[in-house]
This record gives sequence, C-alpha cells and structure tokens, in this order.
Amino acid sequence: MSESHRSLIPSDLDRAGRYHLMTSCVVPRPIAWTSTLSSSGISNLAPFSFFGGVSSDPWTVMLSVGRRRDGSYKDTSQNLIDNSEAVIHISTRENEREMVASSAGLDPEESEIDFLQLATFPSIDVAPPRIATAAIAMESRVVQHQEVGNGPIDLFLLEVIRVHLREDVLDKDLPDAAKMGAVGRLGGTGYCDTTATYEIDRPH
Repeated sequence: MSESHRSLIPSDLDRAGRYHLMTSCVVPRPIAWTSTLSSSGISNLAPFSFFGGVSSDPWTVMLSVGRRRDGSYKDTSQNLIDNSEAVIHISTRENEREMVASSAGLDPEESEIDFLQLATFPSIDVAPPRIATAAIAMESRVVQHQEVGNGPIDLFLLEVIRVHLREDVLDKDLPDAAKMGAVGRLGGTGYCDTTATYEIDRPH
C-alpha cells in the first residue's frame, strides 16, 4: 500500500523551523535534569532534552546545551567547563512541574534549587547536590567538550561514576519504567511518560 510523504531539506528552513521540525521528529527525548555548581558555589539546575546514552563501558552520556542569544555560555555549560561535574536526574511525573519550572532564566547568582525550594542530598563523588525526590540520579564528570553546529552548541560527554536508584521504582535490581513514570520531551510544549509500556520479542 502506497503512503504519501512530504520530503523536506532541513537547511532550506529558517533556524526556528529547523528546531521545531527536529524536536517534533526526534521523539520522545529523555530529559537530563542537571545540577551543577558555579565557581562561586552557586547551585544551578536546568533540564535538557538533547540528551542520551552513549556507552555502557564506561557509562557515558551525551548532553547538548545551546548558547544564549548573545552567544555566551548558559550557566550549565559554564559550570561544566569550570568544574567538570554534574548530577543528571531522570525527571518523573512527580517532579515534572519543578523540572519545567527550573528552565526559567534566573541570574547566574540565583539558584533554581533554592528558588524552587527543592530538597537535596549531598552527592558522594562530585560536588553538585542531587535532588532528593529523584528516582534516578547520576553523578558524572566531563570527559569531553566540543562545540558543534552553527550556534554553536556545547556538546559534553560525561562519564557516570555513581548512580543512585530509589528503591520504590526498582523491580529486583533494575529500574522499572512503568513504576518510575519517566518524563520524555516531545515537540512544542508536549511531554509523555513511561507509565504505559509494552514488550516486543527481539530476534535471537
């Protein structure tokens, strides 16, 4: 059965058009709710959906952070460049509104964690704090930073050196996606979660 398709060349679109098309096509995207510390010790918290796993040996994740309109680093990028440490949390339905609220553009000397009155735990191997309600929190260190694209975009590879798993979302020793209700980003203001899951057998 023949299906009708629309064929587009991303480079023919303006910058906003390229962004909106990509974020509507590459779905769902996991969200890295990322805490960092500035050189002066101010905690920063921000969500990024250009994020994903790269390697399991060693655990390595990718985090992509856009620049401000004036071309300067966002707080997360500046903190990662200065201090090389982060805690990446997987956002869930129970803290999704705080996650979205943390994307507000506060001044670098203001802490989103303090502004949103979020409870935290101290990390073990890195300096940034971890969010107390997070189902999964990954203590991480930067292993590579690269500028990508015309923005440019700041691309970070981070090695996860410790992971914290909340007991109530585990099935035996592993996180259960349905119990966790992890939040994913869609296009525009759309989100989804992992509360409804299904399985498909893979070939051996």
